[in-house]
Amino acid sequence: MKSHDQSAAPTAPHAAPLSTSLSAAPPGDALLAAPPLESPLAAASRRRFLRRAGALGVGASLAGRALDVIAAAAAPQTVTLPFANGERELVAYPQKRPLIRLTARPPQLETPFEVFNDGLITPNDAFFVRYHLAGIPTDIDPAKHRIRVGGSVARPLEISLDSLKKDYGAPVELVAVHQCSGNSRGFFEPRVGGGQIANGAMGNARWRGIPLKRILERAGVSPGAKQVTFEGLDRPIVPATPEFVKALDIEHAMDGEVMIAFAMNGQDLPMLNGFPVRLVVPGYYGTYWVKHLVDINVIDKVFDGFWMASAYRIPDNDCNCVAPGAAPQKTKPIGRFTVRSFVTSHTDGQRVAAGKAVRVRGIAFDGGEGIRDVQFSSDGGQTWQVAQLGEELSKYSFREWTASFTPAQPGEYALKVRATNRAGVTQPLQSLWNPAGYLRNGVETVRVLAA
Repeated sequence: MKSHDQSAAPTAPHAAPLSTSLSAAPPGDALLAAPPLESPLAAASRRRFLRRAGALGVGASLAGRALDVIAAAAAPQTVTLPFANGERELVAYPQKRPLIRLTARPPQLETPFEVFNDGLITPNDAFFVRYHLAGIPTDIDPAKHRIRVGGSVARPLEISLDSLKKDYGAPVELVAVHQCSGNSRGFFEPRVGGGQIANGAMGNARWRGIPLKRILERAGVSPGAKQVTFEGLDRPIVPATPEFVKALDIEHAMDGEVMIAFAMNGQDLPMLNGFPVRLVVPGYYGTYWVKHLVDINVIDKVFDGFWMASAYRIPDNDCNCVAPGAAPQKTKPIGRFTVRSFVTSHTDGQRVAAGKAVRVRGIAFDGGEGIRDVQFSSDGGQTWQVAQLGEELSKYSFREWTASFTPAQPGEYALKVRATNRAGVTQPLQSLWNPAGYLRNGVETVRVLAA
C-alpha cells in the first residue's frame, strides 16, 4: 500500500487471487462478493495451486483440492441457523472439516457450535475463517516469505520465517480466543447489515510465536512514534477497494503480549488462518489479527486508513450502544472483547429426564481481565446458582463452567448463563444495540424439555 502513512507494498511472493474474474466486493462488512464462473486464467491458477500444494509448508493436505472448485461440490449439506434467512451450506475447504459457509469469495466460514462442547481448544480444521478482500493467497513458499519492518525506525528489517524462529529469542505460547467482531450479528434485533453470523465466528487456540515487542526493539522505534500498522498478502481485486491495513497504538504494540504467530495448536497455521505468520492480538477482536503478515510500519501519527477510520467503529459512549435504529453521534475503533458465556452441552429443544439431575456445561471468556465467576439459571433467570469453574489456561482463553439442576416435573426449562470478569463487569441480561452488529454479549437462553 502506498500512502503518506505507509511505505510501498512489500514484494514478498504471493499467489494470484483465486480468480481474475471476481465481481467487485464493496469495502466494509455489509456487502460481500459472490463466486463468479471460473475463467480460463483462474483455472490455470488453480492447476498451479494443485501442483504446488505438496510443496507448501502446510503439507500435502491441500493437494487435489483448490478453493475455487469447492463451490462445485455435489449436493452439499445444509444447516439452518436460528434467525431469518439462516440456511447455510456446510462446505469442506482445504485443511478444514465441513464448516458453515457465509460467502465463497472471499471465504467466510463459521464453526458449527457443537464443536465448542468438545473441549476448550478449537481444532485447527474447525477454526472459523474470515477474510475482507477477495484476492487471497493460495500458494506461499515459506522459504521466500518475508516480513518487512519499516517507517519510523532506526534499523529497517526484512525477516524470513527461519530468522523469526531463530534470531528473536525463545518462542512464546499463549492460549487465546480469536473472535470476529461480527460474531452473533444474526441475532441482532432490529437486524443490521453485514454478514449474518450465529455464535460460531470464534475459536480458542494455543498460539506460538515471537512477541512483536522484540522485533520493534530490534528495529529501534523512533521517539514520537504513535502507532504501528500491519498488512498481509490478501489484496483487493479492484483498485477502488482499500487495502486491508490495521493499526495499534505504539504502547499496545510494545506490551509484550501482541505476537507474530507461526504455529497454532502445535502445527503450522492453516492457509486459511494466516499461513505462514499472522498477528495475534490477545483480547482484541479479530479485525486486528492480520493474516499472512508481510508489512509492519511504525508511524508518527494516528493511521487514517479506511479499515480504522471508517470501518470497525463502535459508538463512543459508556455502553458502546445506541437506541435501536439510531446513529451514534461519535464513534471509535472497536477494541477488546466484551464478557461472554454460553451453554455448550445442550441445544434448544433437547429432551432431558424429569426428576433426574442434569449436568450442564459451557464456556466463558472476556477481553483479558479473566473470568471471576459464572452464574447459571434453570428457570429463565428468576434464580441463579454459582457454577463451578474449570482450569484457566490463560486469562485470554475459554474457561469451562459446569452446573447441575433437577427438573422437578415435565415441561420447558429456560437455561441461562451469565459471566462476570475480574473487573466486576457482568453480561447484560439483554444485548445492547449498535448499527454495525458488534460486541453482542447479552445473556444466552437455551430451552430444554423435561419428560
